[in-house]
Amino acid sequence: MIEDNDIFDEFDETEETEDGALFEHYNVVVDPGQTLLRIDKFLSNRLMNATRSRLQAAADEGKILVNKLPVKSSYKVKPGDEISIVMDYPRRELKIIAEDIPLNIVYEDDDVMVVNKPPGLVVHPGHGNYSGTLVNALAFHFKGLPLFNSDDPRPGLIHRIDKNTSGLLVVAKTIEAKVKLSLQFFEKTTKRRYVALVWGDLADDKGTITGNIGRSLKNRQVFTVFPEGDYGKPAVTHYKVIERLGYVNLVECRLETGRTHQIRVHMKHIGHPLFNDDNYGGDQILKGTTFTKYKQFVKNCFEMIPRQALHAQMLGFVHPRTGEEMIFESELPDDLANVIVKWRNYLSNRINE
Repeated sequence: MIEDNDIFDEFDETEETEDGALFEHYNVVVDPGQTLLRIDKFLSNRLMNATRSRLQAAADEGKILVNKLPVKSSYKVKPGDEISIVMDYPRRELKIIAEDIPLNIVYEDDDVMVVNKPPGLVVHPGHGNYSGTLVNALAFHFKGLPLFNSDDPRPGLIHRIDKNTSGLLVVAKTIEAKVKLSLQFFEKTTKRRYVALVWGDLADDKGTITGNIGRSLKNRQVFTVFPEGDYGKPAVTHYKVIERLGYVNLVECRLETGRTHQIRVHMKHIGHPLFNDDNYGGDQILKGTTFTKYKQFVKNCFEMIPRQALHAQMLGFVHPRTGEEMIFESELPDDLANVIVKWRNYLSNRINE
């Protein structure tokens, strides 16, 4: 029997990803010498924290696929089988209280809902935020749906964006939709485009940023880029300059991966932190003049958008039931749109002086 590391191509997306999955994902190719064995026993012997009861529950919900087809927990694995597993993270002891919080619903049918999240709204309950979250709003909106009648702190969530990032999120309304959409995020087939205002004038009109992202070893509240293979998880961000506004640039970012704070960390890594990003230094005047008038101008801009200037503008996925590709776009929120206009006016006035 060969070592587990040789027969497993194992991936695990953490619950903290900026746009990543809220599941544990595993891909397994069965050893050529493997004898027939129930799949729940086979997997429980190889996956950490995967009890047979948990695996059986996953199989009952269609979350264990063999050669791309769902199987029961009694299925007996055979050499060469390709197994994909998607499991919810273990639930925390947390009561979800339904709250009548207004939702900006972009689209909704029997399977999915797309919402446009405002800045300042936390996606799911956690330390310091046990109410007033998107999940509390969903629990109220979806009263009566089986998926939202449990005490799962993340019912229907496929991905998330930061509290102070605005923009589009897709929510599943059924277990089947949740599994299928999660796999799309895991397999990186979704389309995601962000708009960000960053400090400085980028040297190139477009580029790609790579580098492992992980929690800072000095400050566990923020993340940083580490040398490849040293620490953290691989991350890839593609960017394109939309508009050059002198001391700041408006950029479009497309994600290949969904690490925590990925865009914020990667843009800081190349020397262009997001405008007014207090976690990554963007809340300081990083470019421009020393004139008092300019300093007051930037201070006014910070007051207009008291958060990192980041918006999830476009989201695309394949509908979990119909197979139709769906693309959604949202307008820039007022705070970001207004601060862009303010920088345009500043640049125009500077050029004409």
